Amino acid sequence: MMGFVAFLFLTGFLSDSSEGSVLTETQKTSVIKLQVGLLGMARSFQRDLDQLAEKADTSTPAGLSYVLTETTLALLRHPDCCISAYSSVDIKRSVEGGEKRFNQLSIEERGKFDEETLVNVNNIKRHKSISQRSTNFSNEYIVITILAAAEGVHKLPVINSSSDLKIALQKLGSIPSSKLMAVEVLWTPQNEGDTLSERELLEDYPLLRPL
Repeated sequence: MMGFVAFLFLTGFLSDSSEGSVLTETQKTSVIKLQVGLLGMARSFQRDLDQLAEKADTSTPAGLSYVLTETTLALLRHPDCCISAYSSVDIKRSVEGGEKRFNQLSIEERGKFDEETLVNVNNIKRHKSISQRSTNFSNEYIVITILAAAEGVHKLPVINSSSDLKIALQKLGSIPSSKLMAVEVLWTPQNEGDTLSERELLEDYPLLRPL
């Protein structure tokens, strides 16, 4: 079970992250997490993400912005399939603190997966085929997690409804590329013929709130 990882280390382009300014050690950094649960019937969504992972250039700020924008747009195009969501924003008083928190969230989320089957990091791409596992559950799901670190203070609404999720996606997708420091997109499962069971959804993603 796994999606792809698309991110650049925070130290990769900090000096160019904001036109006309240079980031300092005390620069406030927003570390954003947005997680969405979808019905397993959203097969086209998995195809959209696969194509994005294959062609995205994740070695530049513009490439990361493209990943973030296209991912949020893909979710906005599937409102009927989105059944639960969760958002959080940590404001750190330094770039170092932001990087540490981003890495903590990344490790936490990636640790939930059995395997990483499609990876695109710094434009280095890796694809691993796995056998499809069978499932007898009638309720099946897909979960996508977006992590982002951005210069300055950014806020997302607490998500209790579909309208809250729409606003959160619009805000996240509109963060300027000049402010982005890192982006990571993960989804599970990556295989179009596979889905999460309801038990796996509840155990691994307890913070998701029904919409």
